This record gives sequence, structure tokens and C-alpha cells, in this order.
Amino acid sequence: MTRRGFLAAALAPPKKPNIVFVLADDLGWAELGCYGNSFNETPHLDRLAAGGVRFTNAYSAAPVCSPTRASLMTGQHPKHIGILDYLRADDPNHLSPEKYRSVARRLKEAGYRTGLIGKWHLMGDYSKRLGDPGKHGFDEVICSESSYIGPGYYFPPYKHMASVAPRLPGEYLTDRLNDEAVEFIERNSAAPFFLYLSHYAPHTRLAAKQDVEARFEKKAGGDHSMAATALAAMLWSVDEGIGKLRAALEKAGVWDNTLFLFCSDNGGEDRVTTNAPLRAGKSTLYEGGIRIPFVAKLPGGARAGTTVEEPVTTLDVMPEFLLRAGVKTTPELGGRPFSSAKGPRPLYWHYPLEKPHFLGGRSSGAIRRGDWKLIRFYDDGTEEMYNLRADASEKHNVIAGNPREAAQLRSLFEKWRTS
Repeated sequence: MTRRGFLAAALAPPKKPNIVFVLADDLGWAELGCYGNSFNETPHLDRLAAGGVRFTNAYSAAPVCSPTRASLMTGQHPKHIGILDYLRADDPNHLSPEKYRSVARRLKEAGYRTGLIGKWHLMGDYSKRLGDPGKHGFDEVICSESSYIGPGYYFPPYKHMASVAPRLPGEYLTDRLNDEAVEFIERNSAAPFFLYLSHYAPHTRLAAKQDVEARFEKKAGGDHSMAATALAAMLWSVDEGIGKLRAALEKAGVWDNTLFLFCSDNGGEDRVTTNAPLRAGKSTLYEGGIRIPFVAKLPGGARAGTTVEEPVTTLDVMPEFLLRAGVKTTPELGGRPFSSAKGPRPLYWHYPLEKPHFLGGRSSGAIRRGDWKLIRFYDDGTEEMYNLRADASEKHNVIAGNPREAAQLRSLFEKWRTS
């Protein structure tokens, strides 16, 4: 290289990192090996955590999917977007491309090639398609639902994706999404890209490949339920995809310059799993409903092998992505980059329901600040408070013995809720 060429290379701005975001559906905080699960097998995610950053106090913005997904795409709290519960098949509510500039759109404007593979669940009424992901800045939308997801379809025919034909007879949907994601990387590795791989798994109804499920049934030896073995088998396929994505990124020579994030949209559904030691599950504002696995590999291997106890939230995902891409953030964003999370801040949840959720959740709101967490049930006005450092399982309601702390949290929550 000539001296002029060397100087030009040295002065050239660094290439923007690729961003790969893998979202699991209804995956509980305690399901991964790197979070202490000894039955499920997640070797690729465990490897990702060992060489990346594992967050032990990460939260979804809501205890059900659509509100969290809306917050991930916009960086705003579900309360401010107005999507507060999961969207039904003919729901008039949707994520409006006219009102919100999604993270995909902002990254596309910054020169990124953008792709969504898998679940969206922000469409609203599927006959009108007002919240279509193609209107939110995605260059490619692959295997995303064209009708209501319903109970889930993991083998063909895919009733929620009538136009998607299987490549192989009896293919498994999770495998198909993983393969599509690998091909997206292969097509776009020359330019910075944003890949949003949004799995339908392990949302119920549970369905896994027979050979993988049989393996976990044998491993269980009768000590685990059929649901537990099916969930383990589904998670195995999700984890297998993590390995495929990593191999594709390494083959393309871009692994080191990639931000890779894996998390869930809410806690596990406690009809099919346990979130122990956390209390309850999906649809509730107890820890089992909102605390999630959250593992990130930062560009250049920064902070590799670290564990972070500082609370983070899915509201922090978009600010992180924009920071990495060199895109200026805007005042409406409700979080901060998760890689630099530092210092105490209150976290809020607002989950109003007309009637109890079919999984048991009640109309409620919550605030966490430091070790203290207050839950208010809107249906009867009662409150509960827990010290999460001493009682992560939320077994002991200590509101009566800590009136000063309760008053402070109550005041903060009321100011936020009416803001």
C-alpha cells in the first residue's frame, strides 16, 4: 500500500457495525443454561453470554408481546404509543408508520440494509394492513404473518402465512427462519445491515421436532412434564439458529464488527413452564412476567464475559442501536443505551385491562427504583411492595413496614402515569 493509501485508510471513518437482533417469544428468564437452567440445553447462547454481556435484571416494557414489540421498534413506552395489550385479529389499533419512525427506518436512512424475518404482531386489523412492517423501513420482510397468529403454527401448512410455501416437506418453522436469516446475512454482508429475527417460538401452542423432543423426553426420565420437554426442544432449535448465525457472520468476516442481541418479549407462560425463583409469569407485573433473558455481544468484543446487575429494559434497545450506527437520538426515546447503563433510575409499567387476562394477569401498574418495587392493582386499588434484593421471589409484601419508601414510589408513579 502506498503512503497516501495508508493515510487514507487510517483516516477513513470506521465501518458502521452490523446489528443482529434475535427476539424469542414468551421465553422466561430462567430458561437458558447461562441463567442457571440445568435441563434445557442452550450451548450457543451460553457461548454468546460467555464472550459477551449477560444482564441479570433485564425487563420487558410489558408483560405481553405487542406492547413490548412496539417499544422495541419505537424506543417509546407502550403508554405513550397507546398499544397496551396484545393486538387481536381485527384490532383497530396498530403501530402507525405515519406517527412513528421505527428503528428500522432510522437505520435504513443511515445506510443500513434492513430485514425482518418472522413475527411482527403490530399489524392490527390484518384486512387493512395499516401497521404493515413493510411501511416501517424494512427492505425485506420474510415469513412474517399475513393473518392472525392465533395458537401458532410451526409446521406446514402455515395458516398464519398462507403465501409461504415450505421448502421441504414437513419443515420446522424455526429452522426455516434460521435459514432465512443466514441467507439474509450472505446477501447483505458487504454493507452494514440490521437483521431483526423475530421467532414465533416458544409461544404456545408448543410444537417441536419429534426427534429433538424425544431426546429431551429420554433425558427427563419422567421427571418433567410433556410441556417442559416440548419447550426444551423448541428452545434447542432457537439456540441452534444462534450457532448458524454466528457461523455465517464469521464466514463473512463481520462477526467482530457486529452487535448481536438476544432477548425475549416478556416472561414465560406459567401454564407450560416455571419462572422460578421468580413469581408468576406472562400477563402479570410480578418478576416472572417481565424479567427476561438479555444477552449481548458488543462490537469488538467490548466488555466480554461480564455480568451486569444494573436494571435495563427493552426501551434501551433502540438507543443502543442508534448509538452504534451513529444516528442522533431524539427526545421522545424513553431509554438509554444498555451497554452504558449506569446509575439508578425508575422503571415503569402500565398495564390497564378491561378484564383479567386469560393467563391470570390483572389490570395494574408498577414501578421499580433501586431494590424497591411497588405494584398497584387498578381493579381494586390495592398495592404491594417488595425488596427485590432480599426477596426476588416476591413472597413478602413489605408495604406496611416501609411507609416512607412506599410513599416515594407512589408519588413517582403517579407523576409518570399522568405525564
